[in-house]
Amino acid sequence: MNAPLLKRLPARFTVCLVRVVPHFVLVLVLVLVLGPRARATVTPIHLSDVGAAKVDITPDYPVRLSGYGGRRTEHEAVEQRIFAKALALGADAEGPAVLVTVDNCGVPAWMRDELVKRLAAKTKVVNDRVAICSSHTHSAPMLTGILPNLFSTNIPPEHLANIERYSRELMDKLEQVALAALADRQPSRLAYGFGHVSFAHNRRAYAFRPEDHSLPALRVTGADGKVRAVLTSYACHCTVVSFNKVHGDWAGCAQEFLEKEFPGAIALTAIGCGADQNPNPRGTYDYAIEYGNALGAEAKRLAAGTLKPLTSRLECRTKQIELPFDKLPTRAEWETRAKDKGANTAYHAQVQLAKLDRGEKLPPKLPYLVQVWNFGRDLAMVFLPGEVVVDYSLRLKREFDSERLWVNGYANDVPCYIPSERVLAEGGYEGATAMLYYDRPTRFAPGLEDRIVGAVHKLMPKEFLR
Repeated sequence: MNAPLLKRLPARFTVCLVRVVPHFVLVLVLVLVLGPRARATVTPIHLSDVGAAKVDITPDYPVRLSGYGGRRTEHEAVEQRIFAKALALGADAEGPAVLVTVDNCGVPAWMRDELVKRLAAKTKVVNDRVAICSSHTHSAPMLTGILPNLFSTNIPPEHLANIERYSRELMDKLEQVALAALADRQPSRLAYGFGHVSFAHNRRAYAFRPEDHSLPALRVTGADGKVRAVLTSYACHCTVVSFNKVHGDWAGCAQEFLEKEFPGAIALTAIGCGADQNPNPRGTYDYAIEYGNALGAEAKRLAAGTLKPLTSRLECRTKQIELPFDKLPTRAEWETRAKDKGANTAYHAQVQLAKLDRGEKLPPKLPYLVQVWNFGRDLAMVFLPGEVVVDYSLRLKREFDSERLWVNGYANDVPCYIPSERVLAEGGYEGATAMLYYDRPTRFAPGLEDRIVGAVHKLMPKEFLR
């Protein structure tokens, strides 16, 4: 550059030119000489602190499996190992977030509460920034506090002891995997996209049978471009297999597929609003592999392609609401039900009478934690507890931008089925009778759908509205 010209310029501007011009010339030379490769090399890359970890949670002793009431013995064998996995997002300065997926029928709220307590004591993770998603496999150990009336009979003390032991051990492993993911944080890139998988089918025998075949996927790549983790979520029950063996069902097979395709990566699987969705056909181990591979292949296609980058800071919010139950039965009505010829109805009534005899009051409402995470305006994730029917995800996608919305069910607690207003009116298993197995006093009162969706609206940034 001309020296006299530099002398006539302000000092700060001169320094700026001296610093910037050489870099500009270098970039220009690289672009002209190397072409597209140089342009890719000098493009700014947004990096976030992301960690991923997994821990084996397969029991090494006999324990009852959850999901099917007809299985009355402890598990026979391990057909596939099961895992808890975690993603840690963000640096300590901004408050990291931890998302945990668990190969289990349902992780109870008390476990999330305990995990939050433990993490808060050792890290800068706070309540709003912890999410736990269950895969809802029906071939994993029973946990204390989930589906207590599943078998419609008292569980033998020796079986209860192993259920309680496994629950304690799983709690320790949830802390272990969360801390491991936090320790693993390193510069990474986040990107997401939506695919399509079609093995889920509405199982309710009614005229209107909606489905949601969307497959959201979140890809984590290292600074070197290598895939480090893939998170997916699909609205379908994990009920392909029903043998008395430990198995992750189609979700476990999908994780296996992806971890083989991306060596060294961790594959995490959550469940969408699939409470009324079953894999179809089902019943054999081969189907579990087929569906898992189908989902895995679609997730691989997404992860290997061009996805939308997430470059904004993660914001996390929760709102505790209550869902009222319908009118509670009187003691006389419980006594009548306790004599019912149906074992499920009778046992449920007997359990309620025992509570009343101990001086306990039956709860009129269910506590319900709604959670929303959003990466600026790029992507919003909704976490809803319970077995949430597909109407919720479809409604939320109508009211918010579906191209930037990811809805998870079975999140942070699985207290019971969460019917929509339509399903509640229709009744049936998801609308009423499943409450027996979850030990809830009765079905929900009308109005719960608007309460839940209203809470999502209060948490969701307005930029996501349609």
